[in-house]
Amino acid sequence: MLSPTTYTMAGFMKTAAFVLAATAVSKVSAQTFSDCNPMFNTTCTPNTALGTWHDWNFTDSTIADTKIWNTTGGTPDYTDVGAQFTIGGKGDSPTLESNFYIFFGQVSVIMKAAPGVGIVSSVVLESDDLDEIDWEWLGGNNTSVETNYFGKGNTTSYDRAIYYDVDDVTGTLHNYSITWTQEKLEWLVDDKVLRTLKYEDALNGENYPQTPMKLKIGIWAGGDPDSNSNGTVEWAGGVVDYHKTPFTMTMERVYVADFSTGSTYTYGDQTGSYESIKIAEGNSTIAQRLAKPHGAEAHYKALPKWAQATIAAGSIAVFAIALVAFVFCCIKSRRAGRRERAAADALWEKEMQELAEYKRNSPHVGSGGAHGVKEYF
Repeated sequence: MLSPTTYTMAGFMKTAAFVLAATAVSKVSAQTFSDCNPMFNTTCTPNTALGTWHDWNFTDSTIADTKIWNTTGGTPDYTDVGAQFTIGGKGDSPTLESNFYIFFGQVSVIMKAAPGVGIVSSVVLESDDLDEIDWEWLGGNNTSVETNYFGKGNTTSYDRAIYYDVDDVTGTLHNYSITWTQEKLEWLVDDKVLRTLKYEDALNGENYPQTPMKLKIGIWAGGDPDSNSNGTVEWAGGVVDYHKTPFTMTMERVYVADFSTGSTYTYGDQTGSYESIKIAEGNSTIAQRLAKPHGAEAHYKALPKWAQATIAAGSIAVFAIALVAFVFCCIKSRRAGRRERAAADALWEKEMQELAEYKRNSPHVGSGGAHGVKEYF
């Protein structure tokens, strides 16, 4: 069941408390900040474009490519059930951050949020000038997800967040998607649209997210009173009990599509408008890397079917040759053993004959035969 949460007076008071903690929430929450804001700095490095689409499957224990993804606050564990983001103690906030940007596009994350009061799981799209699109899950609430957005870091109001009912967010995998264009922004769960924001409805476009964004996926302890304000702790659902660790968010797959093509995105001025963004022609370094297979398995999978068949046939032939050689060596060794045994038996027989001959001709042997042998010392 998917439905927007109805706000009550208690909800209003919670929102008011959240306003007091706004700065802490937007910055300490582990994903939202800018190294160089082009609204105030004209020398910022161009954004590396994704310039294509890609589907990352983390269920095969594959470690995220460090040329494409950066990790902060701790490293996810890559397992056969997906990438796992775990808080095991104070200060942990493992986050996977893309080294690429998209300029309008689509993002889908198949995941389970982390349980635990005060624990916040999040999927954030954010630009260098602090446009932002959010999914956030509070670990103490297993039936709800928050949708939110910001334009240019504008925190003059906090009425943009809307909560929706989603069944078992910490125990069941759901597909959380964002479709972002110049005209509108949509949040979807399991392919059902929960929320739509039109460009003109976001303060006539001024608060509409519209500049190149990178993707940040992670988990953090919003309910840690030693690092967050009272308002943040309240918004996160309460104080974290570290005695109940670990708290784990599991991400199975991530699909990202860049609706623009090019190598980089650059701010043409300080208006923060999508119309000011300059797109450099050519293929991005990220797109080139994604198109190039990495590792022996990836190289094999990238080969045409006939080449894979040839390699398979060659491998079988090599195995067969090795098997024949092994059998031949065993037979040869066995035959050599038989020859050596036969030679040893012949030598033994010869020695026995010589001994018998010696006994017959020896003057010390009595007439009683073998039982009549007398030995002198």
